[in-house]
Amino acid sequence: MTRSKKKNDEALPRSLPPSPLVAPMIKMLETRLDVSHGHVPPGPLRSALDVAEMMRELIGDADREHFAALYLNTRHFVTHVHVVSRGTPQSTVVHPREVFKAAFLANAAALVVVHNHPTGDVRPSGDDRAITERLREAGQLLGIELLDSVIVGPVAEFYSAVEGCVMRLAGDKAAETRDGS
Repeated sequence: MTRSKKKNDEALPRSLPPSPLVAPMIKMLETRLDVSHGHVPPGPLRSALDVAEMMRELIGDADREHFAALYLNTRHFVTHVHVVSRGTPQSTVVHPREVFKAAFLANAAALVVVHNHPTGDVRPSGDDRAITERLREAGQLLGIELLDSVIVGPVAEFYSAVEGCVMRLAGDKAAETRDGS
């Protein structure tokens, strides 16, 4: 016996509703970015300047520290942004498992981490350097490379761990102040 295919058959769901156990995973995947909002570069990330311009607009003026991760595909296009933690005006708590859990859910090939310093001093603290190194080591072990750690603030400056200096956002030429460490 054959059944004729009706137009309405195409609209019927083909699978069961998601389990409550995967709901957090689906929620994470819903953070997929829409390039039309203007926050995300239409092409691949090419430099810390691209990251700083994008993230300063999103977290640079926050009154407390926000630690975020940008998840990238193999061509370094931003596919997801995840705010890993929100803290106090002086600090926030970051653990590698939270950063890389979302990286796996986003099927990331690489990531860039960004946080803000509400004080406006974008130079990294000892704790900033320590978590960057810890995330770099975890990324090497897990096969998801940490490309950079960027610090933004309410001023037109940012810090890039890869560049090792404070740079300015304004103008076509980024002014640099070499890190003293």
